[in-house]
Amino acid sequence: MRLSLFQPDMAPNVGAAIRTAACFGVPLDIIEPCGFPLTAKDIKRVAMDYQAITPITRYSSWEKFSVAPPTQQGRTILLTTKGAQSLWDFTFEPEDIILMGRESAGVPQNVHDSASARVYIPMASKARSLNVVVSASITLAEASRQGAIHLAK
Repeated sequence: MRLSLFQPDMAPNVGAAIRTAACFGVPLDIIEPCGFPLTAKDIKRVAMDYQAITPITRYSSWEKFSVAPPTQQGRTILLTTKGAQSLWDFTFEPEDIILMGRESAGVPQNVHDSASARVYIPMASKARSLNVVVSASITLAEASRQGAIHLAK
């Protein structure tokens, strides 16, 4: 299991994603360009000490990410409010890549179309969406509950 961020807009969310990935024991991918400067110093600052316990891989573009070895080994599961299947009805596999879109715009149609599955988190009818890292956390927790992620006690 991996967590991947598509062109994140907000540095604090990258920091929260690094911490989330570390706590669930999964690697994190950052697909650039980001909506802010992302240097090694910035990552260290937003990641605190969690950077040391989770592998972070940066990709300069969607095209580079889409041909990387992890994407050839597992399914790309896009979390989207336009998903076709509820998170609660989806079965995760250990090699899945959980892809999160931009905070401001999600993902473009070509990325949407390339996903193996498009999953949504059910929520109250008047709500638009959850924070991207909150959504990632809920999804990783469900994948863990299903046994696709093995966490130590």
